[in-house]
Amino acid sequence: MTDYLPHPAVGDIALPAVLTALGDETRLAIIAILARNGERAMTCGQFLQFGSKTAISYHVAKLREAGIIHVRPDGTKRLLTLRRSDLESRFPGFLDTVIASTTATLQSEAYNSPGMLEAAQFAGE
Repeated sequence: MTDYLPHPAVGDIALPAVLTALGDETRLAIIAILARNGERAMTCGQFLQFGSKTAISYHVAKLREAGIIHVRPDGTKRLLTLRRSDLESRFPGFLDTVIASTTATLQSEAYNSPGMLEAAQFAGE
């Protein structure tokens, strides 16, 4: 198992890649929860309400490759954190706008999906 996963440098984070990665409801929910969790790392297993381990691994990889999250291997776990300061320096105000919009969307959709209800409760307030 590798001790390092490739992440784009701050200057290499491209807006089209970020927008493409954020064009998925599950990935938006993941970043909303990571934002709510602050600087504390979370594991992929904490997002299983959104799909299987394979599906979550896929979404995490897309977010990492776009430069939105940082993924650090820790034994058999992957610790996820939002690259808030990197994204803020690259695209000022963008991430906060996306998170605010996502939190509102999750709360309005919470009644239509049990998994989204948990995310809305965790990401809101």
